[in-house]
Amino acid sequence: MDLFLQCVIAFFVGGAICLIGQILIDFTNLTPARILVSFVVAGVVLTAIGLYEPLVRFAGAGATVPLTGFGYSLATGVKDAIHQYGFMGIFAGGLTAAAAGITASVVFGYLMSLFVKPGDKT
Repeated sequence: MDLFLQCVIAFFVGGAICLIGQILIDFTNLTPARILVSFVVAGVVLTAIGLYEPLVRFAGAGATVPLTGFGYSLATGVKDAIHQYGFMGIFAGGLTAAAAGITASVVFGYLMSLFVKPGDKT
């Protein structure tokens, strides 16, 4: 598959996931925090029942970049760590698999706080 087609597929799959989030924001009383947590949990559940892995193989970054992809990373990390470490892998696998994303979020959040002074929206 050529690069352009991969980018188009990733764009549409990622856009469809974001569209679901926008629909939830517009038509439900769910808070953004609950929607975000729901997306992570949905990624974990879909990975556990074997539906998210084929989507990741098909869409690549279109499926791994949204928050459902974070849930996918957590579930995959736990599954791999259980095979390697047994029961203790439940506790270490998810954090090990998602460590790069968590670290990047903290570092870039800190860097942005050095340059931007947040204020109330009035």
